[in-house]
Amino acid sequence: MPNKVYSGAINACEAFLVDVEIDVSYGLPGFTIVGLPDAAVNEARERVRAAIKNNGIELPPRKIIINLAPADKKKEGSSLDLPLAISLLSALEKIPISFSNDFLFYGEMSLDGTLKHTKSVLPMAILAKEKKFKGIVIPFENYAEAISIPGISVHAFNNIKEIISAFNSNQGFPNYSEKFKITRKLTENSSSIDFSEIIGHLNAKRALEIAASGGHNLLMNGFPGTGKTMLAKAFPKILPDLDFDESIETTKIYSIKGLLPPESGLLSKPPFRSPHHTISDIALIGGGKHPSPGEVSLAHNGVLFLDEIPEFKRSVLEVLREPLTDGKVTISRAVQTLNFPARFSLIAAMNPCPCGFYGDSEKSCQCSAQNLKKYRQKISGPLLDRIDLQIHVPRIDYEEYFKKCSVETSEVILKRVIRARKRQKIRRMGEKNYLNAFIPSNAIHEKIKLNPESETLLLKANKAFFLSPRSHEKIIRIAQTIADLDDSSEIKTPHVAEAIQFRVNENFL
Repeated sequence: MPNKVYSGAINACEAFLVDVEIDVSYGLPGFTIVGLPDAAVNEARERVRAAIKNNGIELPPRKIIINLAPADKKKEGSSLDLPLAISLLSALEKIPISFSNDFLFYGEMSLDGTLKHTKSVLPMAILAKEKKFKGIVIPFENYAEAISIPGISVHAFNNIKEIISAFNSNQGFPNYSEKFKITRKLTENSSSIDFSEIIGHLNAKRALEIAASGGHNLLMNGFPGTGKTMLAKAFPKILPDLDFDESIETTKIYSIKGLLPPESGLLSKPPFRSPHHTISDIALIGGGKHPSPGEVSLAHNGVLFLDEIPEFKRSVLEVLREPLTDGKVTISRAVQTLNFPARFSLIAAMNPCPCGFYGDSEKSCQCSAQNLKKYRQKISGPLLDRIDLQIHVPRIDYEEYFKKCSVETSEVILKRVIRARKRQKIRRMGEKNYLNAFIPSNAIHEKIKLNPESETLLLKANKAFFLSPRSHEKIIRIAQTIADLDDSSEIKTPHVAEAIQFRVNENFL
């Protein structure tokens, strides 16, 4: 009767259970893996064979067949090395079969049996908890990542010899919980630029504060060197830390992509992704031969910054429509449809023209009408309509650099942002995406109430600027965020007026 060991594999951003079944019988000696393994899984035969031999265990000259069930789902990567080795060791009675069935095994193995840092461990720990396993057995370098999930026993080892010894002893598994009382948190995404270091730009700082408070998108238009990039890079410092659920969601994506360093735990700071303008649409949105998350998913619960946005290919920018609207990416293939989370704040910057000086009173523009039209057509009307806040970043007067005036720090602004988000969370109690930017269209009039004067002003703006229904809704959402920052229980006329100012800008198409 075949022995069975449990492991897992990744489909999009979710893990699914894999039964590793092994049959050792008499016949022509061989080692075969079936069940749609990719090249890396097939190569595991040689890694497992060498690792077991180098730890003093000789494989008998038998016919070995390993089946990975469900057999109709593709299994990828080197993370099945450990469960393959455990299944073979249990079949050879080197490990008690009853023990090996109680755990989920996951990890890459070297030729000497050393367990190496492996990606996608976090979703495997979640899977082990959902399937009610006694625990998960992983490489030691992934321990801090896996113990982030409460309610699951995590057993980490340095090599296959330690696992064999632990399963055959009465002393139980090693416990590293004292060493990892506090889960390590990655903080490399935190910004080093403080808002107090940025001179002037009060209007831009206000727009960034509103964007941070309500999760809104922002586009900055201005001449070269006015500080657009610096403002964008200071933005993460006024974003609150991720809560536990957001940390799990975001870290899971980074774990699947293999971007978590060894011995690291949950992401605590909102991610800040800034891809180069030469990026392809697949790299930005996700997909590929073996579909994986793209930059928009890596920015989930954080920020996607596109500097010089007209320099990106138009086809690349157009794929942003779905995540900006739905907060997710759908990748369709012939045999399956995959969904990747992608709810982020888009911060973009651009010059008014290719040379950068169109409309400048100090420097003349050198661009032809044709080049200007081609440059601006990179950003389509539907995409621009999805960007909530659109502001002009002017040039700072030279004398302003020498003025001594008190400037708010990022810490002061962050406190207001946290307070505004708290109001939104209370107002939309029980809802996962509670920020104003994510209020569904069919719930806007139920969740947000304007007083008669505000409604009148918004109606006039609709008629004057020919606003689309989407723009109308975005102004209401922005006005609600401004009211939250003002600690106001109702949306007043000044709130709507400021929202219109940020939404309707003569410097844009």
